Amino acid sequence: MTKEKEVSIFDDEMLDEVLKGCKTEKDLFGEKGVVKQFVKRLSERALKGELTHHLGYEKHDPVGYNSGDSRNGSSKKTIKGEFGEAEIEVPRDRNGDFEPRFISKGQTRFTGFDAKIMAMYARGLSTRDIQNQLQEIYGVEVSPGLISAVTDEVLEDIKAWQNRPLDSVYPIVYLDCLVVKIKQNNQVINKAIYLALAINLEGQKELLGMWISQNEGAKFWLGVLTELKNRGVKDILIACVDGLTGFPEAIEHVYPKTQTQLCIVHMIRNSLKYVSYKERKELAQDLKAIYSAATADEAKDNLEAFGKKWDHRYPTVSRSWHNHWENIIPFFAFPKDLRRVIYTTNAIESLNMTLRKVIKNKRSFPDDDSAIKLLYLAVNNAAKKWTMPVRDWGAALGVLAIMFEGRLPV
Repeated sequence: MTKEKEVSIFDDEMLDEVLKGCKTEKDLFGEKGVVKQFVKRLSERALKGELTHHLGYEKHDPVGYNSGDSRNGSSKKTIKGEFGEAEIEVPRDRNGDFEPRFISKGQTRFTGFDAKIMAMYARGLSTRDIQNQLQEIYGVEVSPGLISAVTDEVLEDIKAWQNRPLDSVYPIVYLDCLVVKIKQNNQVINKAIYLALAINLEGQKELLGMWISQNEGAKFWLGVLTELKNRGVKDILIACVDGLTGFPEAIEHVYPKTQTQLCIVHMIRNSLKYVSYKERKELAQDLKAIYSAATADEAKDNLEAFGKKWDHRYPTVSRSWHNHWENIIPFFAFPKDLRRVIYTTNAIESLNMTLRKVIKNKRSFPDDDSAIKLLYLAVNNAAKKWTMPVRDWGAALGVLAIMFEGRLPV
């Protein structure tokens, strides 16, 4: 493919004339610099051209006499952008029905400027940080209200995304939650952001939705699963979940054929909470002998050996594994490569890590919408990297087709 020759709309002589007298950065980008003057003149010329098109005649053209509408002076407007701030003259018509497109009524920022605010917000910057950066980089003062107004524009996108139709079948869905601090009734409380992350038939990650509630519970998860079904998800082969009481029953109620697999990462993390720092490494190694066993029977023997060694110190650890055993062992029926996809839940852990990075500087959110906005934008950034399928997905899908015969689309 041959590369097209770049065509410039400015020749060197024109640029030399424009830049004549520019000796410093201030001459180019300062308050009275060339860039700001260019934006001002270009905007005003474009708006005048739009008004001429709207009226249907040039200024001072006799055709306009008694035409029913005419030019009616102008009003001042300050427009913000990467160039800083510029005050421009916006032409008006006598009838008041002129609707400019280049800079529409009510618009005070160029589109690219809004994108800068959105990108900063998505990285977890506070309103104050965004204000400081815009002032430092572009010399533009923005209010907290403006930043909120810009980021609020994404709420309609979130609503559409949250209600979009979904695939009929997902081979694997990870169900987890993230706890954030949100102000409510003048108090800061913990709320759970529920996440449903799927591996679709192409082996790619897809976040099905986000929901918010004051507490994580099986009853709320029941509502989430019901919503997924209403949005078109007829079947889930494997659901990977944490150890929440009642979770498997909630899944079975909505998707009776779905195999529930307890997240081993959650089990390990919960087990180590009870262990002294000096003994964590050794105990974690003994736990690995359980979940890395070749068969469920071998895993059970290793769990018994683990209990004999550690129960006198940490009896709650082996008890927890025994209590959840029926939802721990399903992955032993799968080949090792597929086991890693299921039990390590790297997909949801990676997403959670990304989201925690963007909220770590947030002491609390002022409301639910603020939390959802930030997390949605962060997920959008993360999803740009979700282009490759899970490793060896073709082979894994083949195994799933055999083990869940007739449940995958032909």
